Amino acid sequence: MDETAAFSTHAWEAFYVVVGTTAGALTGLQFVVLTLITEAGMIRGTVETLSAFGSPNVVHFCTALLVSAILSAPWHDSGAAGIAVALAGLGGLVYAFAVLRRALRQRDYKPVLEDWIWHTALPMVAYAALMLAGIEVARASSDALFVVGASTLLLVFVGIHNAWDTVIYVTVQRSRERRNMLASSAASDRLPVPADSPAGIEPSPNQGLE
Repeated sequence: MDETAAFSTHAWEAFYVVVGTTAGALTGLQFVVLTLITEAGMIRGTVETLSAFGSPNVVHFCTALLVSAILSAPWHDSGAAGIAVALAGLGGLVYAFAVLRRALRQRDYKPVLEDWIWHTALPMVAYAALMLAGIEVARASSDALFVVGASTLLLVFVGIHNAWDTVIYVTVQRSRERRNMLASSAASDRLPVPADSPAGIEPSPNQGLE
C-alpha cells in the first residue's frame, strides 16, 4: 500500500465516519419530514417543484455518504479511489444542472436570491470541486483530499440548510392558511343583510316579531 492510500484510509477515517454517519441519518430524517408534511396536506406543489427543492437534499446526503464509503474502502492505490470520487462528482454536477432546469420551469414557488445560492449554485460548486479533486486524487495528490473533504462537508451543510428552509417555509404557509381560514369563518358567522334592507343597515334582532 502506498503513502497516498494509507493517508486516505487512515488519516481521514474518523472524518468520513462522522460525515457518512451524519449524512445517512439526515437522509432518513428527510424522508420522515417529507412524509409528515405531505400527510398533513401542507404541500400542494407539483412533482417538478418537489424535484427542484425537496429531492435534491436526499441526493446531497447520499452523495456525501457515497464519498465517505469510497474513501473508507481498502483501496490498493489512489487511482481507483480518485476515479470513483470524480465519477460521483460528475454525476452530481449533471444532476445539479437538471435541478436548475426544474427550478426554472416550475411555477408553484418563486425562488429568491438565497434559494438560487443554496439550491443551485453551492451544489454545483461542491460537485465540480469533487470531480476535479477526484481527478487529482487519482494522480496521487494527497492535498486534493482536503478539497474532497470540504466538498463533501459542504453538501451536508447545503442539505441541512435546504431541509430546514423547507420546513420553515411550509410552517409559515400553514400558519397563514390557518389565519385566513379563521378570518373566513368569522366573516361567515356574521348575520347577512337581506336584499330588501337599506344599504349599510343590518336587520333588527326583533324583526318579524313586531
